[in-house]
Amino acid sequence: MTPPLSRSGAHTPVMLAEVMDSLSPRDGAIYVDATFGAGGYSKALLDAAVCTVWGIDRDPEAHSQSADLRKRYQGRLTVLNGRFGDMVPLLADVGVERIDGIALDLGVSSMQIDEAERGFSFRADGPLDMRMAQSGMTAAEAVNQLGEAELADIIYRYGEERLSRRIAKAIVEARKEIPITRTGQLAELVRRVVAKSKDGIDPATRTFQALRIYVNDELGELERGLNAAEMLLGPGGRLSVVSFHSLEDRQVKEFLRGRSADAPKPSRHLPPDTTPLQEPTFRLLRRRVVKPTEAETTLNPRARSARMRAAERTEAPARQAA
Repeated sequence: MTPPLSRSGAHTPVMLAEVMDSLSPRDGAIYVDATFGAGGYSKALLDAAVCTVWGIDRDPEAHSQSADLRKRYQGRLTVLNGRFGDMVPLLADVGVERIDGIALDLGVSSMQIDEAERGFSFRADGPLDMRMAQSGMTAAEAVNQLGEAELADIIYRYGEERLSRRIAKAIVEARKEIPITRTGQLAELVRRVVAKSKDGIDPATRTFQALRIYVNDELGELERGLNAAEMLLGPGGRLSVVSFHSLEDRQVKEFLRGRSADAPKPSRHLPPDTTPLQEPTFRLLRRRVVKPTEAETTLNPRARSARMRAAERTEAPARQAA
């Protein structure tokens, strides 16, 4: 798990120049910073053009901490509390049905990971929480209540951890003695089971990533968010997505490619497909994924795993119903 920089005034969001270039901000346009955090992308959009920005974040702290930015750009910046997968109803409630651009910065923000009490990181001991919205099942509840097979499946599927069964078995054995409620407690347990890799990545990293994705339903949220973007963006509207691990990037790639002129063609060896052809709803701005520059990764090692994909909305009707 390689999170983005904290999106506060003291930091620059990951791949900011590339995201702004793909969104091409213009006067009079309406943009959505769908993973608002500390508002770094919002600030860049508002500085680049006389536009309006709607920020969305499921973390209640994002709204309270955005007061200074909202005051600075009074009337041009509004922050809504909610999930970006619910963009359509959230924006409909405030009278917005069409927008010109969406920025999506996936994963957990440094603002969250740097707070030990939020339980996202094992760098400092804290409660095993990991909830972005600060509601629902905690990572501790998942670790202590789920069965061994389900835990192994979660760790393998979302963390791409080859030793998931061994880790799940160790968790179940350990919790018989005492509940696993702290980040340090879980990290040490995993380290006893998984040897340190040659690349120096902590053995607990993939397990923590898996639990975070599971607790926050991040891949399901991403699917809903991409469908919402398709419905909200007007013709010529831009979507820019920054992801931080392969599962997210693969999902974004398959969605955009599948809705573009680059969608895979049926095999000529299969029976003819009688399903009516659907018009592309997106045009890829670049065929290849965009990676951070060497200068950025040198300045900010957290950006190393960042990947950006961007596309422009066509005039074709959205394939997903609201």
